[in-house]
Amino acid sequence: MNPLLQIRTLGQQIWLDNLSRALLNEGDLVRFISEDGIAGITTNPAIFQKAFASGRDYEDDLARLRQQPISAEERYEQLVIVDVQRACDLLRPLFEQSRGNAGYVSLEVSPALAHDAEGTVAAGKRLHAQTGRPNLLIKVPGTPAGLIAVERLTGEGINVNVTLLFSLAHARAAADAYLRGLERLRAAGGATGCAMSVASLFLSRVDTLVDARLEARGGEALPLRGQAAVAMARLAYQAWHERFHGPDFAALRTAGARPQYLLWASTGTKNPAYSDLLYVEPLIGAETVTTLPDATLAALRDHGHVDETLKRDVAAAHALIDRLAAHGIDLAEVGETLQADGLVQFEQAFAKLLEQAA
Repeated sequence: MNPLLQIRTLGQQIWLDNLSRALLNEGDLVRFISEDGIAGITTNPAIFQKAFASGRDYEDDLARLRQQPISAEERYEQLVIVDVQRACDLLRPLFEQSRGNAGYVSLEVSPALAHDAEGTVAAGKRLHAQTGRPNLLIKVPGTPAGLIAVERLTGEGINVNVTLLFSLAHARAAADAYLRGLERLRAAGGATGCAMSVASLFLSRVDTLVDARLEARGGEALPLRGQAAVAMARLAYQAWHERFHGPDFAALRTAGARPQYLLWASTGTKNPAYSDLLYVEPLIGAETVTTLPDATLAALRDHGHVDETLKRDVAAAHALIDRLAAHGIDLAEVGETLQADGLVQFEQAFAKLLEQAA
């Protein structure tokens, strides 16, 4: 069996970390959905910047939009909303079949709003309305301001992908915001059973930074390289399971609410010395999502080994975190550093997008 379809039988959804007009026009996305069981799509400014730069698919629409008295950001949004709508429509049958448990497409608010809760809420509501699809996730960074927006958007019945999470503390804060939002939604008489959220925990970037620090220390620190991200993800899943399958979530579950699922992001291996499936094979488990760039998707299809691995070696994961701390590696601080760096990278990609749309 196709390993991607095998993973689906274990309760994990595989999403594609890519979207472009070429992917839609050439039929690749249809094939990914029908043959590989792709159950969702994630996007970000860097993905769309690459899509804009790599072909002529947007030129006619962009020329038309340049004749209108609108800003570069409005042109960008009109271009990508068309792509997101088409992708949502392709995934709509899965969305309906799964009763809203799968079949989502993510669209990110401007990175410039990362520290502006009010602006993020306004942008999220606007993009939600303009896209007009029930299987849209508004992508919001897990900054302090972003988490306020996550709570408010969830409370208004708008589904959210909480992005740029790099630590256990970030994952916990994203869950807190979602739960507060669900309580708001329930108090307002909203349909808690229609609420959906994922918390995107980025992996390969964690190892890249931790490995650099371990190499600077040398000696006994070196064997710890390439292990921090998987250990962190396994502990995040353990904490998730205790929270969303325990008494804290019981009342909301009875009211029909679904958990906020953990989503493994940044799953493409950056160090060529590591397995190209380092952030996939060890993290297969029920009620999770993994989003894969094209190359990682192809690698999984070609030579992936599928087993339910996510609950394994939890004690070893705790021990690894302790050993990293003994070498001066504080994963909470690493997470804060990476979130700040990630925002800068997305802001730069967004600035290039606006230049292309000007």
